[in-house]
Amino acid sequence: MENKVRAAVAGANGYAGMTAVHLLARHPDVELTQLTSRSYAGKPYAEVFPLLELKGEFSPEPSIDGVDVIFSCLPHNVGAARVEGWLEAGVRVIDMSADFRLHDASLYPRWYRQPHPAANLLAKAVLGLPELHEAELKGAELVAVPGCYSTAAILALAPAVSAGLVGSDIVVDAKSGVSGSGRSPGIGVHFSEVNESLSAYAIDGHRHLPEIVQELSALGFTSPLAGEVGAKRRVGSHDLSITFVPHLVPMTRGILATCYFDLKGSPAELQDAYREFYAGQPFTRVIDHTPATKLATHSNLCLVNVAVQGRKAVVTAALDNLVKGASGQGVECFNIAFGFERKTALEGPVQWP
Repeated sequence: MENKVRAAVAGANGYAGMTAVHLLARHPDVELTQLTSRSYAGKPYAEVFPLLELKGEFSPEPSIDGVDVIFSCLPHNVGAARVEGWLEAGVRVIDMSADFRLHDASLYPRWYRQPHPAANLLAKAVLGLPELHEAELKGAELVAVPGCYSTAAILALAPAVSAGLVGSDIVVDAKSGVSGSGRSPGIGVHFSEVNESLSAYAIDGHRHLPEIVQELSALGFTSPLAGEVGAKRRVGSHDLSITFVPHLVPMTRGILATCYFDLKGSPAELQDAYREFYAGQPFTRVIDHTPATKLATHSNLCLVNVAVQGRKAVVTAALDNLVKGASGQGVECFNIAFGFERKTALEGPVQWP
């Protein structure tokens, strides 16, 4: 055991935490030393993980004793104030919340309704999107795993933006399964409310939008504007804007993002840009047919299809919101940060929920 990385999962009873535990439990280079949950404190791990051979009881709060890395699956604004102490103690952090995803501290009051409690750490955080930031993730001490919607949208759009093939505003129409809302009960995710129904929400702007703008800005846009919902940018002779509308779908898991923009170039150039951008990437694949969410669920894959309708490019991306859209990507980043093979523990399915 002495050569293994000692890992703790904070907030292990939520969907992201549960997925992280399932993945880390089968990681050959990890020893799961601590799981925390306020609601399950003092109860055996088997109460939440009956099929895993984990011995021990949930702690109410994470401790840095005997821990090399903490996977923080705590709610937004809950873990941020604790991260500095963890880092000062030499513990690395893989953060699953939105607390460190945005580089600009002035954006947090607009999107998360309070000032950032540890703004001094934002410059230290590396966004956990390996397709764009693999080099920065090597040896990273603080990794901010991006949101599920933003992961799908960024991976769907990054090659086109990087190649300068976007000639108009971008529209992102995205749909998510109910597990994206978390495990806590609420009327918005009650079975009788969502079953046999489809609805759009956050029409005035979803909190994953600034993540999308931030990452695409680095590939070809000018600097983001802090408070603007449509995120207009000057690209060549175009005032480009990103309109992002999420929808809730009555399924357990999965995200499908369909992205539209006027193509600046030929369909062949667009196809070549995507295949070149993702060449050698183990988890993002460009495929010939429009992906269904079931092709990607329970896996760490993001499946991307590139098509053209007239002069309009139509790019679709499908992924599992709890794996590639959350904890699977967190483990992928952990592998890179600690020098393990990138696919370790990520090639088998994750069954729950």
